[in-house]
Amino acid sequence: MILYQDNWIVVISKPAGLLSVRDGYQPQLPTVQSVLEPAYGKLWMVHRLDKETSGVMVLARTPEAHRILDRQFAERKVHKIYHAICAGTPEWDEILIQLPLRVNGDRKHRTVVEWEHGKPAETYVRVLSRYPFYTWVEVHPHSGYTHQIRAHLSSTGYPLLGDRLYRVPSTCPVIPPKEEDLPVLKRVALHAHSITFTHPHSSRIVTFSAPLPPDLSDLLST
Repeated sequence: MILYQDNWIVVISKPAGLLSVRDGYQPQLPTVQSVLEPAYGKLWMVHRLDKETSGVMVLARTPEAHRILDRQFAERKVHKIYHAICAGTPEWDEILIQLPLRVNGDRKHRTVVEWEHGKPAETYVRVLSRYPFYTWVEVHPHSGYTHQIRAHLSSTGYPLLGDRLYRVPSTCPVIPPKEEDLPVLKRVALHAHSITFTHPHSSRIVTFSAPLPPDLSDLLST
């Protein structure tokens, strides 16, 4: 789980199923902080990943490191790359999705594409490998809205495997593959592959990456 540590930061590979922050409805569930703080002391959350998303996360070990990293995220100076497996096989090799998004835009609290009230959002997607009914892709979100990757990919007709919340819209011309042709995955097929930022103490640009967990790597090896 621990990818790197020093006096200012801890970088981890978060497993799918572990909360980044406490759930208000189930406060007893373990979180990244509750798991790590007994060994590493007080930690400050700089960013978060959804419960079902695995991958690299950075936490601050001092208030000053937290302040510096928080500013980098606010100014969009942090570069993140995700790996994902989407249903279907797109004809394109790469695409820049530019669809405005509104967070918490419907009764299911989803992030939705909305041209009138949505905020500009961009997601770059590149195909890494194609399979008969699904595709492994690399994703660069240029903006960082909640569920941006899931909302953008589903809106273009290629939702993530295991995503039961974001489906292909009825207005989308892409016909998704049949459910029986897709592998069963117990969580959303999204993995935070790498993160690049300026170290809060040394001021050097650093990059950390997390390997694919077995549930995704096994699927891609078949």
